[in-house]
Amino acid sequence: MAPATAPAAAESSSDWDNLAAEVRACVQCGLHATRTQTVFGVGNRSADLLVVGEAPGADEDRQGEPFVGRAGVLLNAMLRALRHPRETVFIANVLKCRPPGNRDPNPEEVRCCLPYLHRQIALLQPKLMLAVGRIAAQNLLATETPIGKLRGSVHRFGSEGTPLIVTYHPAYLLRSPGEKRKAWNDLVFVRRELARAAGAG
Repeated sequence: MAPATAPAAAESSSDWDNLAAEVRACVQCGLHATRTQTVFGVGNRSADLLVVGEAPGADEDRQGEPFVGRAGVLLNAMLRALRHPRETVFIANVLKCRPPGNRDPNPEEVRCCLPYLHRQIALLQPKLMLAVGRIAAQNLLATETPIGKLRGSVHRFGSEGTPLIVTYHPAYLLRSPGEKRKAWNDLVFVRRELARAAGAG
């Protein structure tokens, strides 16, 4: 059995590496001029859960990895509570480069960068996506609906209709700890949907 699956695994790894190289060389929007480096995403390339944030911040731009710093510490705690620790999921952002001053992404930047995320999803084929924060959720779902109304439902993303659940960004939870109860409810919802997907599979 192993010889039959090895070429497919090698091809998948090559596809990931080629996509990462493409992202590193990207100059499609103006953000390439101000970045330290691109932030492609990290994690398990066969993960059931894909966590998607908005864009790299200053720490992420320096380290080349999404969700580091205080928000990353809280996200890691949230993932552990979900029983899907950081190393078992894949984490990416809508944008692969940091907007200057951590401003919100503009529509042109999202238009240029979102195809990379689509290709990551095609390679990963996750059972579920977790959109973290208002900006990520609204850009992924092409809506201006407030995050409070997007929470608590299973949305669909892309041509494959990948299930997507929305929760608050860890940076927001650090500023508004009273909302952590709602975020916990979202995590329970994610855990239930992942279990459902595993049972269906």
